[in-house]
Amino acid sequence: MYVGIDVGTSMVKAAAFDTEGRERAVAARPVGLALHGGQVEQDMEEVYAAVVAVLRELTSRVPEPVELAGLTGQGDGVWLVDKEGRPVRPAASWMDGRAHELVDRWLADGTFETVFRRTGSAMFPGCPGPLLAWLDSHEPAALDAATAALYCKDMVFQRLTGSPRAATDVSDASMPFLDPRTRAYDNRVVELLGLTHRRGLLAPVSDPIATAGTRGEGLPAGTRIANGPYDLPASALGAGVTSPGDGLLIVGTCLASLVATTELDLSGEPAGLYISTDRPGHWLRAMPAMVGTAALDWVLTTTGVPHDEVDGLLADTPPGAHGVRVLPYFAPSGERAPFVEPRLRAELTGVSLESTKGDLVRATCEGIGYAARHCLEAAGLTGTLAVCGGGTRSSAWMRLLADVLGRPLGVVEGEVGARGAVLAAAERYGVALDAEEWTRPTAVVEPDARRAAYYAKGYEEHLDRLEQARARI
Repeated sequence: MYVGIDVGTSMVKAAAFDTEGRERAVAARPVGLALHGGQVEQDMEEVYAAVVAVLRELTSRVPEPVELAGLTGQGDGVWLVDKEGRPVRPAASWMDGRAHELVDRWLADGTFETVFRRTGSAMFPGCPGPLLAWLDSHEPAALDAATAALYCKDMVFQRLTGSPRAATDVSDASMPFLDPRTRAYDNRVVELLGLTHRRGLLAPVSDPIATAGTRGEGLPAGTRIANGPYDLPASALGAGVTSPGDGLLIVGTCLASLVATTELDLSGEPAGLYISTDRPGHWLRAMPAMVGTAALDWVLTTTGVPHDEVDGLLADTPPGAHGVRVLPYFAPSGERAPFVEPRLRAELTGVSLESTKGDLVRATCEGIGYAARHCLEAAGLTGTLAVCGGGTRSSAWMRLLADVLGRPLGVVEGEVGARGAVLAAAERYGVALDAEEWTRPTAVVEPDARRAAYYAKGYEEHLDRLEQARARI
């Protein structure tokens, strides 16, 4: 048995795979998000307890011995720990918006662009740079008490293995301090963000990813485990997206667009980031929009529509949703891809007393599709496109997405991030697995030519509405 652990934003999952990559079992447990005044935090002890619980459940259901485990999880945010790996304060999530004024200031004074030109990272309020700078100003005692500012999976790895040394990998370190050419921290960027005196909090970068044996919580003691990459590049591995030009769309809490590339272009509008991979000279051009399924979840909760009715509503409502339109920028911290606007908010227009719940649901799904198309174009998609994430459970939404994007979608179902984490661990330990077999699409969804032409015009209208919304900020 091969185990992949994916520590998501709202759900912790562990999946068991056999040698051929077949998913044998999945265990999952939700974890909470505390939202208050634009701040979004998580209880690290709750997150770690969820990891241990899902591993215990998984290993009890699949009795074969664990050959190997791979770990991935949400990126960005700040997870402060002490020398024992214990939390100093709640983790600040990647969805956190408290540092938006800092990002606004850096956008105005040129710091933001300078950082992008050096690292390929377009900062947003929930990434470590702004969050650490905010904490340094408002909660310096927390930083004083910490020995490391980690990412989610790094905290879990240290606790599972009992490692005395905190570390991260090149993928998580990519935002915003890593020089993608040298694969080391850029101290000039640390200085520009006013964090030179906190430089010691940045976890050492393990290149390649760190490995260790577990200490017996959740997995048998001594189980071989590898730390990373984080969930976006892990999903790219799990979907087989490694050839330049090929892309992946992750329809999850975050709407992430990734395109594999061997070219590092730090010109153009600063947005998204270049994620360093385990292969030097290979990157993922990432445009991770802030909100994906979270936008639809909000609409469903607000309208009282259960998830299992989405397909029926989409089938009963025509393209264009009877004139209802949604700009799906629901995150408290605005948007980060394919542009950065910390103050941008969602807009719902064209609603009348005749509008139905189906119109609201379809308009939201269409708006998310337009945002995805914007991100994929900016990321340089030229090859095939795979899609994964919770949104793939809706076959009607996948057909809608194929039409909005105007291209076939290779749907990769199951726990794709966990699958990629196992493949990364196998590479690190020299375990031979057939990556092509492990990453084969489960279905291909073709676009309808007539609807694709309709949505091509709708996409241009979406860009016009977006430009007007940005101009009002």
